[in-house]
Amino acid sequence: MTNEGFKNAVLGNFMAAPSVHFPKLAMTMDLKEEADEMDCNQPPPIEVFASSSTLHGISHIFSYERICIKRCLWVAFFLGSLTFLVCVCVDRIQFYLEYPHVTKLDEVTTPVMMFPAVTFCNLNSFRFSQVTRNDLYHAGELLALLNRRYEIRDTHLVEESVLETLKVKADFHNFKPRPFNMREFYDRTGHSIRDMLLSCHYRGTECSAEDFRVKSKVQLESISLMMLNSPPPVE
Repeated sequence: MTNEGFKNAVLGNFMAAPSVHFPKLAMTMDLKEEADEMDCNQPPPIEVFASSSTLHGISHIFSYERICIKRCLWVAFFLGSLTFLVCVCVDRIQFYLEYPHVTKLDEVTTPVMMFPAVTFCNLNSFRFSQVTRNDLYHAGELLALLNRRYEIRDTHLVEESVLETLKVKADFHNFKPRPFNMREFYDRTGHSIRDMLLSCHYRGTECSAEDFRVKSKVQLESISLMMLNSPPPVE
């Protein structure tokens, strides 16, 4: 064998030898990469999370230490603080839902004070027992007792005793209506101060219904007349 042939043989063996070991090296690298991927997919231990958490006390509860007494004390402190926080939050929420308010009063002393103005509010603007047939004829629709055809409205909502009286008063056969005045109607059917006032004392002196004067009759009449002259509702 010549020198040139020996050299080529040695170089060929040298170049071919590493190619035999390449598959093993590739398999080793693949196994390492798969192991790294499996480690990344697994969640970290609770101790790692607790050590990096800013929640006070949790790092002492979940730690690598084996001292049970210390960890139990931290668990007790942590649960006690959490319970106290929840109780305070619930108490404040309940207090907020009660809608508390504070009323402030300014008291001013005066040597002379006029008799105060008192407003009596009564949802029943008239007494049904004082309503006459002529009142129903003129104001029955305004009072929501009759419809446009002078018939009783919503009979199923009226009490039996009231319905019987209303049927008698709403019978307009052979009836001749008389003039109607809204002010006279409210003066006659409205509630009197004598019936509503039970007792009255002002600055140590007893007062009665005669000490009160009605100031809203004219205004009440204008409001009632305005309602009476307004167009009827659409049915």
